[in-house]
Amino acid sequence: MHQKVDSSLIKRKVTKNRLFYFIFILATLISLSFLVILIYRILSQGIGYLNIDFLRNFPAPYIDKAGIFAGLMGSIFMIAITAPVSIILGVSTALYLEEYAKDNKFTRFIQVNVQNLAGVPSIVFGLLGLTFFVYIMGFGYTLISGALTMSLLVLPVIVVASQEAIRSVPQELREASIGMGATRWQTIWRIVLPTSIPGIITGSILALSRAIGETAPLIIVGAAAAIYTIPDSFLSRYTVMPIQIYSWTARPQEEWQYVAAAGIIVLLIILLCMNAIAVWIRNKFQKRY
Repeated sequence: MHQKVDSSLIKRKVTKNRLFYFIFILATLISLSFLVILIYRILSQGIGYLNIDFLRNFPAPYIDKAGIFAGLMGSIFMIAITAPVSIILGVSTALYLEEYAKDNKFTRFIQVNVQNLAGVPSIVFGLLGLTFFVYIMGFGYTLISGALTMSLLVLPVIVVASQEAIRSVPQELREASIGMGATRWQTIWRIVLPTSIPGIITGSILALSRAIGETAPLIIVGAAAAIYTIPDSFLSRYTVMPIQIYSWTARPQEEWQYVAAAGIIVLLIILLCMNAIAVWIRNKFQKRY
């Protein structure tokens, strides 16, 4: 009797495992099918408009003359400012919280708020950037205002990712380093940071990938829908690829949708390159440590 109960219990568990297996497979296939449909639609509409002239032309009222050069360069300049600001501040904050701050109510309060900020809608950060950088700091509707607003947007994500990467470093490595006579900072610089770099870089580039695709905060802080110059200073007017694409989709002629699809292809290529760099850095440092 006891053996029958055990065999029936095992059969139920096997059946349950198979059920969940097929549910997960079905969910994966549904997600991939939508992704394939989306990529097919974008490629079929935009590949015919993607050429060298499209990459080097500025926006124009005519479809055959329209290009994404201003948005492309604006996005590159914006990320060139956002990346060092957000990564330096984010990693420094994570190091303080994990390596220096005491475990008390104040530290736990900061960590909870940082995690909550990672889920705040991007439009809220746009309003914050408008108030602080545009009005209080007096930067106006310029490149530096947009870049600093994007830094605020991705900063909580980088802090959380960096904390998880630093936390994954075995405590024995720290103790061994200190036992050999190293100071706390030497231990952090030579042991903790190199070991946690794969996780930090991966989280940072994924956060920056979000920044390069955001539209709402930049509209609030003054990114132009169409501009015919590229930024030559921090205080220059600018536009970015998502806003350029959005302005094309808002036009009534159907051909503009194809131009927008070509812009999306360029944006996706940049995002894939950024993610490929993250994977390369992670694999390189995982082999070393």
